[in-house]
Amino acid sequence: MFKTIEAQLLKDTTPPALRAEFWQYDFERLRTYSLLVYCASVAIWVMFDLILSFQGGQGFTYKSVLIISAMLLHVLALVFIRKAQHFQVLNIVFAAIMALSIRLVMTGVLPNLHPAWLVIGAATILFSSSVMPLRRWSFFTTLGVTWAILNPYYEFDHLFDLRGSMTLCYISFVSGLVIYSYITTRRAKLQNFQMSRLLLQLAYLDTLTEIPNRRSFMTKAQGQIKKAVDARDHYLAMVDIDNFKKVNDQFGHDVGDIVLKRVAANIKASMPEFEFARLGGEEFAIYLWGLTQAEAERRVAALCLEVRSDPAQYPVTISIGLTHIEADDTLTCALIKADAALYDSKHTGKDKYTLHPGSAPVDDRHGRRGTGTQA
Repeated sequence: MFKTIEAQLLKDTTPPALRAEFWQYDFERLRTYSLLVYCASVAIWVMFDLILSFQGGQGFTYKSVLIISAMLLHVLALVFIRKAQHFQVLNIVFAAIMALSIRLVMTGVLPNLHPAWLVIGAATILFSSSVMPLRRWSFFTTLGVTWAILNPYYEFDHLFDLRGSMTLCYISFVSGLVIYSYITTRRAKLQNFQMSRLLLQLAYLDTLTEIPNRRSFMTKAQGQIKKAVDARDHYLAMVDIDNFKKVNDQFGHDVGDIVLKRVAANIKASMPEFEFARLGGEEFAIYLWGLTQAEAERRVAALCLEVRSDPAQYPVTISIGLTHIEADDTLTCALIKADAALYDSKHTGKDKYTLHPGSAPVDDRHGRRGTGTQA
């Protein structure tokens, strides 16, 4: 099963929106790591600059101060950056500054050692970039900028003598290694992200009706209850398809599945701003908020009418139990009350909603059933 899903993911083209979501997610996950790389890069360069300035005798000049200031500004910028696309540009500029700073400290190293140190510096920058959350265009731009600034052939009189040929081989090896590492890691991370998304959908989405399932509803509705400042405008509705067993027995389960999909689509179209789900079988739930009691009743009555009026080959109706969620109600308590109201709807005519008696206003709770048969 896992290999089948993996093969399907590898075959399908990743939508641009999903790629953008992945890059933002990857940046948020690796932002602290990237910040650590920046800080370590600055610290190592400062250490080498101080060694060459005092032990190497080249002196600590204003250029060093300017480069350190530029590096620290980029570190500070990364602290405040929250968008992945901004990081792509920031990293290119930071890599260019690092490459220029390596060129600067080379003046304190013996000339015959310059090419080796330049290649080492470039390899360090590129390896660090290959494991950062960079998009392809940003990574390859960083690669080009780094080698353009730290090209060791600026130091050679003869490009293809022994040293030049060996250096070229090493540059090719390093470049190929970091490119392969970047592309492979990027592909694996994107595939893992897609796999996680798919597994999450399978865990929280009803595969038949393509709306959230019971697990998803319980999680999200519980979250709504917890964060509700004022529970007076929160309602829970339980929805059940009338005579659904007869539909299955008379027409078969394939037709029953069609009916379930159609009712789910009606709920999705009628209640797009609220939490809804298929709880199981022919039963659905809707969590409504921000409505008065009259508005909540109008919404569920309109849903009854929409299902009843749906011009389908196999028409059905629904019954709804609606309850107000009190300030001290748990989600389980609200489900029990909504289910009791649904029971009343099913046994007093069907094709309507029933408001739980305890949900009526305080001055009208005695004797009010709160039922309705039309929108």
